[in-house]
Amino acid sequence: MYNVVSREGAMELFEKAKSVRLRSHHDKYLLADDDEETVSQERNGTIRNAKWTVEIVGNSNAIRLKSCFGKYLTASNMPLLLGLRGKKVLQTLPPGRLDSSVEWEPVKEGVQVRLRTRYGQYLRANGGVPPWRNHITHDIPQRSSTQDWILWGVDVVDIRVQDPPPQQRRPSDQIETAPDSEQSDDSEQSDDSEEGSPVKNEGRVIRYSVSTNEDADDVEEQSFSFKGRMVEELKNKLEEETGLIGIQICCRNPLNGKLYPLRLHLPPNSTEMHVVVVPSSARG
Repeated sequence: MYNVVSREGAMELFEKAKSVRLRSHHDKYLLADDDEETVSQERNGTIRNAKWTVEIVGNSNAIRLKSCFGKYLTASNMPLLLGLRGKKVLQTLPPGRLDSSVEWEPVKEGVQVRLRTRYGQYLRANGGVPPWRNHITHDIPQRSSTQDWILWGVDVVDIRVQDPPPQQRRPSDQIETAPDSEQSDDSEQSDDSEEGSPVKNEGRVIRYSVSTNEDADDVEEQSFSFKGRMVEELKNKLEEETGLIGIQICCRNPLNGKLYPLRLHLPPNSTEMHVVVVPSSARG
């Protein structure tokens, strides 16, 4: 018997996410295969095939997930193996209007979600021996040992930015246009100031705090400039800064405040980062 869960909480998560990665109970990521038709699961979540764009379906409690190939995660009517219950999950681009086969209803289960089709079946990451292993189906688990196979962790990759409402300006609010000579002086001054500005590619600011408590988000941060691109480089630098050994670098999920380990490449464009250093003695 499943616990009572909140659909609204799950939808709120996806409404704030522009793109996500889905992590199965087997600690593998949902992938759009390179044949642009099938899907599978794999431990490497850094590749673009593991990134799914989130589309909200109108005002309903449903979403669509679009692969890096522009195709939708689809609950098909094709059995994975003849005589067995599980049906294939594919990536497709239905002709004409999108139907309910590409719609999934998120249902929250603790810190994970279940993704349900319009017909009451669930996105399932299969384990066990071949030919089941690493296949993705939609099904209703019949055995207690496989009920966790329909649970998915959601890693938010990009946050959805809401467009601000347009501001209407009254005629009296219009800014008086300066004479041409003053505009020329301002533009020259702007050019001079840009020449003296620092080069953007000279590293990024890392702001960090050391915490042994996941819920302690008010710890004072320290900062330093960092020019590397890899997580391992950042780990070595933080061990020098803190004097700790065997640390884990975490980031805080902006949606629920929980910590998650940083395993991928650092974000591009040398953007400022806020990280939490977790000593080895505090893991788990």
